[in-house]
Amino acid sequence: MNIKIIGVGKLKEKYFRDGIAEYLKRMDKFAKVKIVEVADEKAPENLSEAEMADVKAKEGDRILGKIKDKEWVIALAIEGKQRPSEVFAKEIADLGTYGHSDITFVIGGSLGLSPAVMKRANDTLSFGKLTMPHQLMRLVLMEQIYRAFMINIGSPYHK
Repeated sequence: MNIKIIGVGKLKEKYFRDGIAEYLKRMDKFAKVKIVEVADEKAPENLSEAEMADVKAKEGDRILGKIKDKEWVIALAIEGKQRPSEVFAKEIADLGTYGHSDITFVIGGSLGLSPAVMKRANDTLSFGKLTMPHQLMRLVLMEQIYRAFMINIGSPYHK
């Protein structure tokens, strides 16, 4: 299985990079995991609706440029589908079983994802209504993907 995580912006914080590196190492035996960073669009604090849409569109174009046609895309969004870890694990296993072994997760920038990215997505995922920094979301997503693999092999990690 090939898993790609596309995230807007660079991870500058060492503690996030260290945590992600640990999960990358752990997942090495289950899947080839690749993290792709796309540049975030510089934006002042008080943006109009039109300016926000423009920022999301530019970031969205960068994201879409990193997605291949064959990839199964899961967009992370507050309004996405919530599911328990066990259901998420089964979905990951089923995707691999039924011909979608290239899975791409997309994490937007501080303003979220563009309509074009949401339209390209095959599915959505939400970790709840809480707002989290997109840098932290990468680490949380990595842990949940690892947890999914652990659930699927019957490991006690999930308990």
